[in-house]
Amino acid sequence: MDAMKKIDLKLIIIGALGVGKTSLLHQYVHKTFYEDYQTTLGASILSKVIMIDNTTLKLQIWDTGGQERFRSIISTFYKGSDGCILAFDVTNRDSFHALDIWRGDILQKVVPMEQVFPMVVLGNKIDLDDREVSQEKALDWCKEKDIPYFEVSAKNDINVEQAFELLARQALAQHREIFDNYLTDSIKLSPAGKPKTKCC
Repeated sequence: MDAMKKIDLKLIIIGALGVGKTSLLHQYVHKTFYEDYQTTLGASILSKVIMIDNTTLKLQIWDTGGQERFRSIISTFYKGSDGCILAFDVTNRDSFHALDIWRGDILQKVVPMEQVFPMVVLGNKIDLDDREVSQEKALDWCKEKDIPYFEVSAKNDINVEQAFELLARQALAQHREIFDNYLTDSIKLSPAGKPKTKCC
């Protein structure tokens, strides 16, 4: 795979209402931050083209609403996802506790049991003083589930690009592995274990 070949990856950002998913996405894609975003209903999509390991990636990033009552609708947007950002607000303990539900929801909808699904967790709003979730607590949760964790600020652009890039790298590695397995499986010309018969 090289820079001439563009790979499309679908990433999705999920989490409770008001954790700053839209702010994180706009900071990453447009390098902008606004105080007053409208609540996302359903989903909106932003795209960004990046280069990783001499491979051009077109990231299609789905920003989902965090309202509890729309969760069944939001979960329909998970289909075809190559990676997921789980976001919470470090000043809101409930948004952190909700991570289990959001994680369980996406794993149930998109991942075959034998497959590892690319995922990162972002603790947003570290620029604020009224913190309710310690870095240690968030790290413990992520370590238990083997998910990378980033302390981020959409407002001050802290660790936002690094987090999205790591997820893109994970998703690309997964994409390559699936592609290689597909090629390997499709090259086998005779079923395993059956002797080849001679012609004539």
